[in-house]
Amino acid sequence: MNIKEKYEAAKSEYAKWGIDVDKVLEELKKVKISVHCWQGDDVTGFEKNKEALSGGIAATGNYPGKARTPEELRSDLDKALSLIPGKHKVNLHAIYAETNGEVVERDEIKPEHFKNWVEWAKERGLGLDFNPTIFSHPKASDGLTLSNPNKEIRDFWIRHCKASRKIGEYFGKELGQTCLTNIWIPDGYKDIPADRLGPRQRLKDSLDEILKEDIDKKYNLDCVESKVFGLGAEAYTVGSSEFYINYAAKNNILSLLDTGHYHPTEVVSDKISAMLLFDEKVALHVSRPVRWDSDHVIVFDDELKEIAKEIVRNDALDRVIIGLDFFDASINRVAAWTIGTRNMIKALLFAMLMPNKKLKDLQDEGNFTERLALMEEFKTYPMGDIWNYYCEINNVPVKENWLREVKKYEEEVLSKRK
Repeated sequence: MNIKEKYEAAKSEYAKWGIDVDKVLEELKKVKISVHCWQGDDVTGFEKNKEALSGGIAATGNYPGKARTPEELRSDLDKALSLIPGKHKVNLHAIYAETNGEVVERDEIKPEHFKNWVEWAKERGLGLDFNPTIFSHPKASDGLTLSNPNKEIRDFWIRHCKASRKIGEYFGKELGQTCLTNIWIPDGYKDIPADRLGPRQRLKDSLDEILKEDIDKKYNLDCVESKVFGLGAEAYTVGSSEFYINYAAKNNILSLLDTGHYHPTEVVSDKISAMLLFDEKVALHVSRPVRWDSDHVIVFDDELKEIAKEIVRNDALDRVIIGLDFFDASINRVAAWTIGTRNMIKALLFAMLMPNKKLKDLQDEGNFTERLALMEEFKTYPMGDIWNYYCEINNVPVKENWLREVKKYEEEVLSKRK
C-alpha cells in the first residue's frame, strides 16, 4: 500500500472510536511551535563584544557547521523549517541583534536591530518571539542581575528588559502575530543564603518597573520563567516557581514552565492542568532534562506524550504557547531542530488521536481496568501512518527521508564553514 492507502486504512481504525482523523489534521496544522534560534549557534549570538556563556548555560560538543553570522543562522533555520510540517514561529534572544559591527549595549537595543529578522519572517509567514538576554555579560558576572544589591546593575537590566518589550511589540505589529517576550534570569547563590527575602523583593521591584508601560497584548505578551537551581546557584534561586507563579497571577502576565527547570521527580505534564484552571494562557519551554537541566534534544518519550495529552485533552491548543529550548553542539544542529520539532508535533498528533472523552468517562465511572487497557492499546494504533500522510500533504519528507536532506546540506553548506 502507498502512503494514502495506509492513511485511509489507519483512519478507519480511529473512526471506530469516533475520531475524525481528517479534522484532527486540520486542527494540527493550526498549531504553531516556537522554534528556538539558539540551537543553531550554541547560544553564541552576534554581539560585537561576545562574552563566554554564563548563568548556568553550557552547550557541549563541537560538531562542525555552527552558524557564525545572521545569514548562516537564517539559512540553517530555513533548511530545518523545510523539513518540519506546518507553519511555525522562531524564538530570538536579544544577543541576535544585528548592529552593523557597532557596539550596542544591551540596554540600548532597538527594533531596528532586528529588522532583518522581521523581513525574513515576513517573507515566510513566520511569527517571532523574544527574550532579553540576562546572562553572558560583565554585569551578570556575579550571578545577580534584576535582584542585584547594586542599583546601577539592576537599572541596567531593567532598561534592557524594557527595550526587549518594545522589540516584542514591534514583532507583533509587523508580523500580525502576537510575540511572547519571556524574562529568565540566572540569579541565585551557590551556598546557603543569609537573606532569601531581600533578593526576591528586589526582583519584584525590578519586574514592577519593567512592566510599568502598558503594551497592547495583541502585540506582546509578557512572561516570566522560573528555575529550581543553576550552576553556581545550587543552594538558592531567586526566581523560583512559587515566586513567579504568584507574581504572574497578581500582575496578569504569563508564567512559563520549562521542562528542565524542576526537580528530577517533578514533571511539567502534571502542572499544566493546575495552571489552566487559573490562567488564560500558559507558556512552555520543552527540552529533555537528563537528571537535571541538560537541555537535550526532545525525543518521542513518555513525558513529551503526557505533556501533549494534557494540552489536547483539556482543549488547550489555543491556550498553551509551546516553545522549544534545547541546544546540543555534539550533533548536526539542523538535525537537532528537525528531530525535536517533529517530535513535538508528533506528540500532539498522538494525543489528538486518543479517545480522550471515552477515557475521561471511564475514569469518572471508576472503570480503571478498561481505562488502562485502552490507554495501552492505543500506544500501538497506526499513528505512524497518519503522521506519514501528514508530512506528505505538508510537502516535507516522510519518515527518515529528511535525514538525506540534512546530510546533503551538511556536505554542501555546513562542512565549508571553518
